[in-house]
Amino acid sequence: MKIIRNSNQLVKYIKVYGSNIGFIPTMGGLHKGHLSLITKAKHKKVKTVVSIFVNPKQFNNKKDFISYPRNIKNDIKILKKIKPNVVFIPKKSEIYKKKTKIKIKIDKFSKLLCGKFRPNHFEGVVDVIDRFLKLIKPKYIFLGIKDFQQLWLIKNYIKYKHKTKVIPCKTIRYKDGMALSTRNYLLSNDDKEIGSNIYKIIKRNKSLINNKNYNQIIIKLKKKIIEIGANKIDYLEIIDLKTNKKINNKTKTYKIFIAYYIKKVRLIDNI
Repeated sequence: MKIIRNSNQLVKYIKVYGSNIGFIPTMGGLHKGHLSLITKAKHKKVKTVVSIFVNPKQFNNKKDFISYPRNIKNDIKILKKIKPNVVFIPKKSEIYKKKTKIKIKIDKFSKLLCGKFRPNHFEGVVDVIDRFLKLIKPKYIFLGIKDFQQLWLIKNYIKYKHKTKVIPCKTIRYKDGMALSTRNYLLSNDDKEIGSNIYKIIKRNKSLINNKNYNQIIIKLKKKIIEIGANKIDYLEIIDLKTNKKINNKTKTYKIFIAYYIKKVRLIDNI
């Protein structure tokens, strides 16, 4: 496992790999969800490059950026057990060497769900991924379905601009259902129990949904989620996966998307 912090050194080191690279972008705070992405990359028989970079451009709240969990020593310790080929840990100046005057344009789906509450968040995400892909030129990029909106927007953006193929990877959950997340490091065990109960109640109600009772289900779920212990709900929406819009009588596949707070910690999921 080679640790590299300089982008020029990275390009030089991975040159021998050609395009036979599986890229796993992370912001650190690693957990089993991240490790599952690396494992999936290894199954593709490619060289694995993991990045650890807390991207300032995707935070619309400075306090959120400052409080985001960081523990590089622990991340490296975790990675040594699974041994990716390269771990890239750049500073901001290594990624944003050149100030681009081109504004990242992404699909209008970016204005829904998290986009409503985090202005320019997805532009920042897509921008940094675009920069990483230009630098690394991987065959595959591995992204978790837990961040479904992010995954969809990245996939939609890069299909015309890069040769890299997006590999969606399933959400890894605790036994009681709550999705693994770096932000979970900020939660107590009692907080995590609240998160698990929220997952369970959404899962229980999902099969009851149709286009006629949509609003009733949403109102009912929001009320119960607050009663369970969530401090605030940014959104709870049911989206048609074909149209990225509210479900209707033609909807065949859909997901329930939620962003909520336990104390001051913002969590997202899709079920």
